[in-house]
Amino acid sequence: MFPDKRAATSLALFCKVVDNFGDIGICWRLARQLRREHAIAVTLWVDDLRSFQRICPGVALDVEQQMIEGVTVRHWHTQESMFMPGDVADIVVEFFACDIPPGYITAMAECDPPPVWLNLEGLSAEEWVEGCHTLPSPHPRLPLTKYFFFPGFTNKTGGLIHEASLEEQRQRFHADPAAMSDFLAKLGLTQPEIGSLKTSLFCYPHAPVSALFETWRSGDVPVTCLVPEGVAIEAVEEFLGERSVPGAACTRNALTLRVLPFIPQEDYDKLLWACDLNFVRGEDSFVRAQWAGKPFVWHIYPQDKNLHHKKLRAFLQRYQPAGGSVTEFSLRWNGAWAADAGSKEDWARLWQAFRSDMPDIGRAGEEWTRGIRAHGDLASNLLNFVCSIKSAAEQKKV
Repeated sequence: MFPDKRAATSLALFCKVVDNFGDIGICWRLARQLRREHAIAVTLWVDDLRSFQRICPGVALDVEQQMIEGVTVRHWHTQESMFMPGDVADIVVEFFACDIPPGYITAMAECDPPPVWLNLEGLSAEEWVEGCHTLPSPHPRLPLTKYFFFPGFTNKTGGLIHEASLEEQRQRFHADPAAMSDFLAKLGLTQPEIGSLKTSLFCYPHAPVSALFETWRSGDVPVTCLVPEGVAIEAVEEFLGERSVPGAACTRNALTLRVLPFIPQEDYDKLLWACDLNFVRGEDSFVRAQWAGKPFVWHIYPQDKNLHHKKLRAFLQRYQPAGGSVTEFSLRWNGAWAADAGSKEDWARLWQAFRSDMPDIGRAGEEWTRGIRAHGDLASNLLNFVCSIKSAAEQKKV
């Protein structure tokens, strides 16, 4: 029989970096959790070590294989083709339909029993996801079956990445104001900035950042905006009047802007916890913002023919925090609102409504996270599904 899911089992996770930090961010979180909480021997294959290093400073760029926090990290080259059955893990996960090496697939077919092969899909709140979750897809030539595994927000999906100690860490951080102030001070914030309305900003280049900066600058509430280096460069440098590099800062009227270096994932969680409002993008920071329990605005990864707008609306329909300001602000932030939102007066109105709703949004966000935590976490749900597949295969042999 297949070992209990808590026993040391091997898993290979293949990641091709498309959205600079989101793809590797998700895979790195999952790999570490599988290793730490389930004693899985994880090998993470990743094609872009430089992006990986931005969120995990311990990554070396000039080695083919390295061990980081108990996870074996392999530099994945597209030309790799020679694999033996002994090279194959018990569980093979390809992230977001990346094409794993054909030679590895051939070696998988030579294994007895074959590994459980999963395609870990991107996160979506659309209803069709529930019907496709765990669906099998037989290989056209080889005796292998791949299963689609969808993260999601309901008990008919695989859930979201959530480490067992995450909520305890967050509560401990909030219960220690001195630790929070010390964390922000190390990022360069002064005491007045720590006492202001703090926002983190992580978005794609096409977000209407300049309009948001102008709204904050002209407002009557002090705002401190923390933006990682390389994000919204054009708007940030226009506001700063200088290059956007870590440590750069400028105050104009009510807005203070600070450029931060990219920080490790654990510190990014703390940044989300410490801020009053978080602008996030893609999938990884989007999920972490939800676990932070603070108001957030999601900038979704753009797709052809604006298909991402449908995905955005599907989430907003499920999320439905208190007040309608989140929906309108989010749709306009993503260019998905039919009416024009280009005027300074319009953005000021949007921001005023959103800011007024923030206390209620925060309370609704806490309730939302309690609900999705009840569906279990992605890593545990994935391993439970693997066990069910292995058990079914063993029963067929009897």
